Amino acid sequence: MAESKNVQRNLALQRQWYGEPLGDRVRRLVVAFRISQAQLAEVLGISAPMLSQVMSGRRAKIGNPSVLARLVMLERKVLIPGVAAGESDAIKQALEDVRHSRPSVGRDNLPVKQANGEEAAWPVLREVARPSELEAAASLLEGRYPALAQLLRRAANGDSE
Repeated sequence: MAESKNVQRNLALQRQWYGEPLGDRVRRLVVAFRISQAQLAEVLGISAPMLSQVMSGRRAKIGNPSVLARLVMLERKVLIPGVAAGESDAIKQALEDVRHSRPSVGRDNLPVKQANGEEAAWPVLREVARPSELEAAASLLEGRYPALAQLLRRAANGDSE
């Protein structure tokens, strides 16, 4: 019974810290990249048992900031067109990029989500398209989807206009 309370507390903390339980985030990555939980653990740089404990709520957090940064990197790479389309070469390249990354994590480069979440979308959009492409897409969308066009322009410019 005490373990069940701890798990519930840890899952509540994960929702507070990460926006949702880490198990949900990890399962989406396993499906998107068509890999096992153990393979994902290796890409992230964490042991498979540790990842399992975090997913199940037996542990509340990922203690290593670089592991968390790699998790976020993978979540962003899901939006790369080839990865999203399920192309095996694109998936393999994305996994290798993250596996071999050495992210430095500090207060100046942690992704901070604004109330509307807009700034959090910019790095993802910039990863899949150049500023000129974002501007062109915004022009195409302007008439029917002005809010989306505005978001693309802000991502292209890197500011909130």
